[in-house]
Amino acid sequence: MLFLEKTPQLSDTDINIYQYIVTHLESVQYMRIRDLAQATFASTASILRFCNKFECNGYSEFRVRLQSYVQSQQEKLKKVDETIFINFLQRTNEALFQKNINDATQLLKEKELVLFVGHGSSNIIAEYGALYFSSLCSVALSVENPANYPINFIYQNISSKICVIVLSVSGETEEIIEYLQHFKRNNSSIICITNSTKSTIAKLSDVCIPYYITEESFEGSNITSQVPALYTVEYLARQVHSAKFYTTKSEKQDENE
Repeated sequence: MLFLEKTPQLSDTDINIYQYIVTHLESVQYMRIRDLAQATFASTASILRFCNKFECNGYSEFRVRLQSYVQSQQEKLKKVDETIFINFLQRTNEALFQKNINDATQLLKEKELVLFVGHGSSNIIAEYGALYFSSLCSVALSVENPANYPINFIYQNISSKICVIVLSVSGETEEIIEYLQHFKRNNSSIICITNSTKSTIAKLSDVCIPYYITEESFEGSNITSQVPALYTVEYLARQVHSAKFYTTKSEKQDENE
């Protein structure tokens, strides 16, 4: 909690002060004690008691330690490293990436419905993927709540025509793993776009398209870039579009001949 490695016992007044501080970190580190007291509707005595609970001998020490904490957090959040994306783009021309895309394309061009699934920031890419696929090549939907299991109520001959595209950085999200297991039991196909082929979700999938970039976290949240996942979704949609378009065109030419 802030610069402490433990959580101190906080009263309701302390919690109110704490919530104000964490939402105004930039300004609080320069505020006088009376200004903080006024902003939090507390007394200066309450502020001092709060500081003592954070192992500080007064407000001045608390403010110094807070400034140090803010600076350390800013240093942890690195600037965007463009080389990560350059390296990824270079790898998309390699044989393994192209094989994975081709395998996924062959699978998708035979399906009638594509379901996109993700969690957290991956869910945003899943929603975008459903829109992008719907525009180019397939009927696609985004699953908002994987806790529901609609696959249990779909006939076997229909479920076999469904392909699930799952997006996950870690590949270990429990609710998505359980969701995919339902699809596996109903003979649907699964494609995953994830950061590693060694994850549980990758092993459940018929085709895995990994992007292999360094994972990042900040204050407990996974902030790994979604750029590779977004690129892969768009690349795959265009490949499926081409496969379906040229297959249909070729079939019509054969019929005319």
